[in-house]
Amino acid sequence: MATTPTLPRRETLHRRIRLIVGITIGYNLIEAVIAIAAGSVASSAALIGFGLDSTIEVLSAGAVAWQFTRRDPERWEKPTLRVIAVAFFALAVYVIVTSVAALVTAERPEHSTVGIVLTAVSVVVMPFLSFAERRAGRELGSTTAVADSKQTLICTYLSAAVLVGLVANSLLGWWWADAVAGLVIAAFAVREGIEAWKGDACATSVGMLLEDDHDEHHDH
Repeated sequence: MATTPTLPRRETLHRRIRLIVGITIGYNLIEAVIAIAAGSVASSAALIGFGLDSTIEVLSAGAVAWQFTRRDPERWEKPTLRVIAVAFFALAVYVIVTSVAALVTAERPEHSTVGIVLTAVSVVVMPFLSFAERRAGRELGSTTAVADSKQTLICTYLSAAVLVGLVANSLLGWWWADAVAGLVIAAFAVREGIEAWKGDACATSVGMLLEDDHDEHHDH
């Protein structure tokens, strides 16, 4: 059975999570600008969608950053989880729409070296951020930090799908590859969104009860 972290350790974990989500926000903002610009130049719906997905990741990470600036972050688990769930659903809807549109129109994007390099870098960077946040979140018992780490991992899968699509289009002429992969990723995003939306009540209640119990012991 996992032990409850001491107060100094909890404060350390709070700072660590704030740092991780801060790096995630900064990286995704840069990623969004580059991807949307490169996608516009190459007429690539996948790249533009990838850039917009980065803004959704900023929303999710921003919600967690906000939560951990509060005096009692555990008390804000439920509303933060709802924001993360909405971010998952928004990601799924956008990926489905863009993937279906790409398949229907059969629009072949231009080769994009910038897009290939950007998505390759994301495939390397994002798993580290996801792992670090998940590890800190699990030790702290924060459902929101773990949920946000899953959002980052979903974005890693999307990065890999876009990368495969861009490379397959450039080398093999498989214009449909990233659209098909996108639909698979959208299904995972919906599942994680449902878990974030419905799976918060128990964790939040337990967290608040422990906090209240802790306060009562201090009062006595």
